[in-house]
Amino acid sequence: MPKANKKYYYGTGRRKKSIARVRIIEGKGKITINGQDLDEYFGLETLKVIVKQPLTVTNTLTKYDVIATVKGGGYTGQAGAVRHGIARALNEADTAEYRPLLKSNGFLTRDPRMKERNKYGLKKARKAPQFSKR
Repeated sequence: MPKANKKYYYGTGRRKKSIARVRIIEGKGKITINGQDLDEYFGLETLKVIVKQPLTVTNTLTKYDVIATVKGGGYTGQAGAVRHGIARALNEADTAEYRPLLKSNGFLTRDPRMKERNKYGLKKARKAPQFSKR
């Protein structure tokens, strides 16, 4: 049976190498990531809390269903990307009400920290090979 044509809001979240495409639809609070339930996808409790933060701050945990597809990076980066995407989608849903809350908690700001590139002559970004006088 096809779903009723409900209005959804879209947000793209990014963190490190992870990119999340997030849709929120009015519902009962189900969070699905890459076709799996939130509890199945993210094993750590801290990551689940990170994902739910924008919904908790705006008191919309039971108001919206979240459907997210996330690619790249590790679990922590993916959780941060989903959080960013949810925050952007909520901002689109009701800018006047949610924006001040999301902005003051820093959920709308994209975290600019990235892995530093490797420099030639070094083993990693800053780690130099062992020095020997002779």
